[in-house]
Amino acid sequence: MKKYLFLKDLLFVNMLRLRAVCPFAWRVFQFQSCSCKPLISEMIKCTDEEQIFGLIRNNKAMLSEKQVECAFNVLCQFQKQKTSFLKNVECIRDHPQFLTLHNLATNQMECMNDDTLVNVLYLTQQCATEAQNPLAEALFPEAWRRLERFDINVLSKFSLCLANQHLYFSPLMGKIADIVHRKLETTEDLRSLSILMVNISSLISQRFQDQLVKKTEHLFDAIDSSQVNVARRIVQFLRNIKYSYYPLLERCNTVFLSNMNDLDLDSISKILSLYYSLQFHSFEFIKMAKKRLTEMIPLSDHPDSFVKLFVALGPMAGPEEKKQLKSTILLMSEELTSQQALAVVGTMEEMASRNSHLNKKIASILHKHLDNYKPVELLKITRALVFLHFQSKELFVKLRELLRRHLEMSVTASEISVLVSALSLLPSPHLDEVGISRIEAVLPQCDLTDLNGFATSVLRWIHYDRTYLENTTGKQLKLLQKLDHYGLQRLQKCTNLNLLWKELKSLKGDWFAESLLEEAVAALHRLMDEINYKNVAEIASFISKTNYLSTLLLDRIASVVRQQIEKIHPFAILAIILPFSILNYDPPQSDEFFGICIQHLNSHLSVMDPLVLVFLGYSLAILEYFPEDLLQTIFNIKFLAKLDSQLQLLCSSLNMRVQLRLMELNRAVCLECPEYQIPWFHDRFCQQQYNKDIGSMNGAQQQIYKMLVEVLGGTNCVKASVLTPYYHKIDFECILDKRKKPLPYGSNNITLGKLPEMHWESNTQITGSRLPPGAERIALEFLDSRAVCRNVPYLKGKSAMKKRHLEILGYRVIQIPHFEWSSMVLSTKEARMDYLRECIFGEGKS
Repeated sequence: MKKYLFLKDLLFVNMLRLRAVCPFAWRVFQFQSCSCKPLISEMIKCTDEEQIFGLIRNNKAMLSEKQVECAFNVLCQFQKQKTSFLKNVECIRDHPQFLTLHNLATNQMECMNDDTLVNVLYLTQQCATEAQNPLAEALFPEAWRRLERFDINVLSKFSLCLANQHLYFSPLMGKIADIVHRKLETTEDLRSLSILMVNISSLISQRFQDQLVKKTEHLFDAIDSSQVNVARRIVQFLRNIKYSYYPLLERCNTVFLSNMNDLDLDSISKILSLYYSLQFHSFEFIKMAKKRLTEMIPLSDHPDSFVKLFVALGPMAGPEEKKQLKSTILLMSEELTSQQALAVVGTMEEMASRNSHLNKKIASILHKHLDNYKPVELLKITRALVFLHFQSKELFVKLRELLRRHLEMSVTASEISVLVSALSLLPSPHLDEVGISRIEAVLPQCDLTDLNGFATSVLRWIHYDRTYLENTTGKQLKLLQKLDHYGLQRLQKCTNLNLLWKELKSLKGDWFAESLLEEAVAALHRLMDEINYKNVAEIASFISKTNYLSTLLLDRIASVVRQQIEKIHPFAILAIILPFSILNYDPPQSDEFFGICIQHLNSHLSVMDPLVLVFLGYSLAILEYFPEDLLQTIFNIKFLAKLDSQLQLLCSSLNMRVQLRLMELNRAVCLECPEYQIPWFHDRFCQQQYNKDIGSMNGAQQQIYKMLVEVLGGTNCVKASVLTPYYHKIDFECILDKRKKPLPYGSNNITLGKLPEMHWESNTQITGSRLPPGAERIALEFLDSRAVCRNVPYLKGKSAMKKRHLEILGYRVIQIPHFEWSSMVLSTKEARMDYLRECIFGEGKS
């Protein structure tokens, strides 16, 4: 007891000494021990900036680091609540007490704990006070010094500070990535990890990416189902590393769906954008998002929010919503900033806007801000205005001048490619000496995407250039030869399949198909041992787009799928099956291959998007596979109602494509699997389509028709453009009796160029076609280049299925390939006549 009293007296004496010797230190001690929390409470209760600055002015001699942190926090909250963000920033920045707050934070940073230090750094960035921030410049080195001891939460916030400064490729971000890699096994906080994943995604290896994906899957079940931001960051990470990993995407999508009523405009628009980039389709999310966004139309009365709404809702809106969106954006147009106008014109392109008043108004805003746009933004503007058929000589002249000015100064291949592409889209395009020299200067540093962009632009120039002499065209052709050389060289040097795929996946157009496709396939052959369950769907997708039949690659794909089917997500099966369907190819052990693909799908039929199931059913039908579970799922009233509602959310071209594939699947099942007793319900749809599409004969078809008239003995012995039951359209039809003599049709023959006629007596009845005994109906089809594979004269899947169907309908099918009809052997009329006689009658010269 005496000892306790002695210590108490000693403490009291020391406190008195402190007060006498250093009154300032005494006040700080007294404040920190007694008044810290009350002052923080006062700060939190402040209703505007002046109250906060008043507290700083009155207590600046005694503010602790925690109170400095709180002051920054409250100021940032005030700033976010203001409609005029920049004006409020200036108000805060110019206040004399803000400098006091900065100085206090700078002086106290060594005393701050790790969490406070990084939080103050983060908050001073959020205040967005100025480009050169002395406080941030002082805090960054201190944080770097402590980096190794940061816990995962503090590390994640510090990575955000670097990201705010766009320091994604800095050594400091690399150091953070290394720390995350070393501590990954012991990390259990998915919220913090998801922030780090997004911010370090540009620096990490493929192996580290896979480890992060695996860790995320492991931790995902531990998070609360309301953690929308965590799920969004996971999707953002997958977008950053360009990996459509379906298991994680599905789980994140479930989180979004269960929290849809709480998602705001920003969240919905970000998720839609991420899904689009990853080509991940969730009908349920889009349907619910459309409903939520539509409800927001009357609530969005400020340009900032309404432009976001316009961009998110516009492409999937119905006619009434589109009308409302366009009329509102027109009223707000005078208030739009340069970036808002850019976002609006891009969406108008997606919506195929034909509102000339709106188009003109947005174009005038773009014109006003044209000098402020970056090259890639100028390309976006050019594409949109050309697509919308906007006419303004003054605007296009200024665009051309700006693009040429940028082109003269630019030094990077990607930027020069963007500028050249934009110039080639403008009216009356012409590639001058400056353009050619700029392209040639960067050719050695170009990847395949850049080379393809240049080639597409040059071909466009050659096609449209009608005014310049052969000298210019000759230089353009020499430039194309150089592009071929560098493209082939790049393909030949490639030694990694994943890197090759990154360059190949976006390539399209005539130049690639004509100049590089053979070498690209050769490179894939060289690297095909690297095809595995992760990239097999991507390689299959590439082959589907090329129409190039490579049995080696398709056999490898089938082998990988058979061996690793458990690791392949069912959503990837469509992409895998597609090249086999398009190219009409059965790999070795085809029944096993297609069988395990179908089996893998069955457990997911109820959760897959309706349009995906339609495309799957159609692709399998081409290959003569008709899985009953899949067909019973598709040809079901509830499914078809769901599909109808989804069609309303699609663009017109995709909408029509889905409807055509459903019709073709319905036709295939009725003809090839009548035992399933699935009804034919597309009569009205087909009639509407063929009423719209009268069509006309090409030159080769007209030649064939005239010669058939001669061979068969008159116009009444041959029909052109005939519709069969189930609405197959055939080029020509004739009937031979049992002696192989042509039978005349009578007076109801069709005239060239008129609407096709379905002349059988019933729309779906195959039997009872009223032919004399022993007679046969013959269908003659001219096969153009689209009907066969690009590299070999092999019939593609769709044409092969049509041939099967016509044979089921009772036709003898004669197919005339374009390469035979146009060959040297058939270069004379007599040779072609003999060819037709041989095909029809089985004889040569008459």
